[in-house]
Amino acid sequence: MDAAFTAEQDEIRRTLREILGKRCGPDEVKAAVRTTAGHDRELWQQLARQLGLPGIAIAEEYGGVGCTPADLALACEETGRALLPSPLLATAALCVPLITALGSAAQRSALLPPLATGGLTAALAVSGPALATALALTGEDASGQWAGGGRAGGVQARADADGGGWRLYGEAAQVLDGHSAGLLLVAAHTGGFARSRTLLFLVREDAPGLVRSRQAVLDETRPQAGIQLRQTPAELLGDEAADVPAALAATGRTASAVLAAEAVGAAGQALARTVEYVRQREQFGRAIGSFQAVKHRLADLYVQVQAARSAAYYAAWDPDQGGLALAQALEALRVTAGEAIQLHGGIGFTWEHDAHLYFKRAAADELLFGPVHRLRAHAADRAGLFTDPAAAAAPPGHRARAAEADPTVNPADPAHGPSDPAQGPAAASAPTTSTSTSTPPPPFPPAPEKVAV
Repeated sequence: MDAAFTAEQDEIRRTLREILGKRCGPDEVKAAVRTTAGHDRELWQQLARQLGLPGIAIAEEYGGVGCTPADLALACEETGRALLPSPLLATAALCVPLITALGSAAQRSALLPPLATGGLTAALAVSGPALATALALTGEDASGQWAGGGRAGGVQARADADGGGWRLYGEAAQVLDGHSAGLLLVAAHTGGFARSRTLLFLVREDAPGLVRSRQAVLDETRPQAGIQLRQTPAELLGDEAADVPAALAATGRTASAVLAAEAVGAAGQALARTVEYVRQREQFGRAIGSFQAVKHRLADLYVQVQAARSAAYYAAWDPDQGGLALAQALEALRVTAGEAIQLHGGIGFTWEHDAHLYFKRAAADELLFGPVHRLRAHAADRAGLFTDPAAAAAPPGHRARAAEADPTVNPADPAHGPSDPAQGPAAASAPTTSTSTSTPPPPFPPAPEKVAV
């Protein structure tokens, strides 16, 4: 791993910071989120023209810049600093990888070029508040049960009678940029109960039967929508043999690295603004930043933010570590944003103050992609930190052979594996009688007889 940034990466970061510094201050952010689109369309087009930001991770053959997801993560650190409201996360981090991985050649050729230029935006729609589960950030769910079904509150897909297309029926909530996206990637169940599976479908913004409504959210810089599909015509992404849960999990790994970098950028900016404030605010005839108690709190925040930044950079290089990096970054953002409000004093507790923008981003991101403890628990499960390697690697029947070779071995010990393959892991945890030939312990002594006094 080479930790040094390339000249191109430094230039992207510098240019992006310069543009956002001029066009995306706190006042501009508040104005942009109140528009119909939920973001500044002119700024979005400027970022597309000058930097190719929407297509930064799209191959050059489709009109993209041809960079890596690591470059997208570094760019998102800058957008996180400014709390940029834009379709970048939903389009570039969630939908583009899925279209690239699952789409047919014709679909990639038709969709990726307009996505790369910013003329088309996309949103990923999964049923219910299950985005973190669908992306396998907080747990594996290869069965795709999170997608639900028509009567389970999710989305059901049925093929047309003539075999020429599909119809979707159901609803999904908390769809990032779902109210303004020109293209929806909808996860739906198909095949009936016995052969149920999850597939992805393409739905255009003008499709009949599609109803979209913008939802009231905690963080207005991440606009969300609820969508309803009423026998809406849709196009299958790829083919029916596609392994959608696996593709979503792979997308979740790269998206978690992008989200971690974005959260680190927001945490760093919240800290920088707080340091600037305590240098100027005076109390008892001196700047409050000169008090030791304030210095210690800021020093702790600096260490936490820098540690999260290191983890985010490593995850950009190795997306498999994205879950842990995201947990650390979200925690750093939550703590830093909370301390920023505290250290700003009374003015920090007013809703009009800019510190609340960062606090809302921290809380909303944990609701969407966390919480932190579940991100860490899933990372620990994937790493096998709390499982016995010997038990996990023991082949079926190993326990019985071990008991025959050594009479003192308890066949119920999980370290020796199940003696009957049909019993599975549940049999290993069931209470059984020991087969040890050692002398049993003596019984309790009889109770003493009552003596008349």
